[in-house]
Amino acid sequence: MMLVIDKPAGLPVHRGPAAKGRIIPVLTDHLDALRFGLPRRPEAAHRLDKDTSGCLVLGRHPRAMAQLNQLFRDGRIEKTYWAIVEGGPAEDAGLIDLALAKRSPERGWWMKPDPKGLPSQTGYRVLGRGSLDGIQLAWLALDPLTGRTHQLRVHCAASFGAIFGDEIYGNAPRSGGPGLHLHAQSIAIPLNPKREPIRVEAVPPPHMHAALAACGWAADDKLS
Repeated sequence: MMLVIDKPAGLPVHRGPAAKGRIIPVLTDHLDALRFGLPRRPEAAHRLDKDTSGCLVLGRHPRAMAQLNQLFRDGRIEKTYWAIVEGGPAEDAGLIDLALAKRSPERGWWMKPDPKGLPSQTGYRVLGRGSLDGIQLAWLALDPLTGRTHQLRVHCAASFGAIFGDEIYGNAPRSGGPGLHLHAQSIAIPLNPKREPIRVEAVPPPHMHAALAACGWAADDKLS
């Protein structure tokens, strides 16, 4: 019915405006290899930003896509992201409740806090704190309760500090930076109402290891 893959950072899911006219790989170029005997290739049931790594759900056929889409619309699929932010929240847990809207038509997907925008909520928990190269960092678990474009990136930047490596909402350089430190670490999907949700976890990518370790993470720790 479905596949859950570990999407690498830097790989766009679709050939959107940023990829049009440029010869760069996108996930849809590789989906035929994931048919595993079915006549149709799988399709992504939700989105991950190009620079976000981790768990991405694919529906293997139209009926599966319909069920997964309904689960996402109903908010029944639980997603947890790991992020390293510069600075960090004063409290060890809380809720960011900040409406979001497009920054401008010219900025495409870029978003901004706007009281007239769409309601947007993100729960957060601090998993560790530390510093790297003189920069104070916090390791967070982020639970998006809504699914707005760039929600986690804007919520963090507006509330207590940009995600480390964010070249849009933070101060990272356009090229040669540390890479966005945002990872879709786990997802729980309730396919059968009589059974426990299917839970899948993905290990963080190598470019996040140094910052995570500075905040107390060890590579051989249990993910969750």
